[in-house]
Amino acid sequence: MLMVNAMTLAHRGVPLLNNVSFSVAPGEVLTLTGASGSGKSTLFNWMIGALPDAFQACGELWLNDRRCDNSPTERRGIGILFQDPLLFDAWSVGQNLMMAIPAGGTRHARRKLAEQALTRADLAGFYHRDPATLSGGQRARVSLLRALLARPQALLMDEPFSRLDVPLRRQFRRWVYQELHDCNIPAVLVTHDREDCPPGGRCLALETWR
Repeated sequence: MLMVNAMTLAHRGVPLLNNVSFSVAPGEVLTLTGASGSGKSTLFNWMIGALPDAFQACGELWLNDRRCDNSPTERRGIGILFQDPLLFDAWSVGQNLMMAIPAGGTRHARRKLAEQALTRADLAGFYHRDPATLSGGQRARVSLLRALLARPQALLMDEPFSRLDVPLRRQFRRWVYQELHDCNIPAVLVTHDREDCPPGGRCLALETWR
């Protein structure tokens, strides 16, 4: 369970968000919407422990009954997926995935995990591919696989579908939601498009506080 409790956000003393609270169950995707500048992405920065100095925040962040708003980023167990896939083009697709897998086990076992993930994403045989040769949809799938292979206890998604064309966006959304359900981790999605909200999923509108 991921929970934000009574979170308040300000920029250089000017209030942005006030008393934001929500909880997300394992396997659930909660969608956050709001106008540009309402603080959605900055809320994510606070959740992962990377809030810029110009912002001030208070509140509680809980993950699986553990309070973590004062923990360093690497100990929070929260992954994040951005608009751009941000793959390392100097590495192969497989190497991009391998770098996310937690240390432990043999290299053979780690590679097997990466190849199994690619097969699950209908990208079997892509281990040695150059990321520069991938389509936008393929890069997006590899990016999500990399985020999940890191074994996060929760995942934040900052408009991950916005750069895809409409037909591909629909297809990718369905795949992402199924993967998150199968991994049974709570996820929070930021978007400007309410069509991105999973069918039957909850949607929370963030309003700038003035």
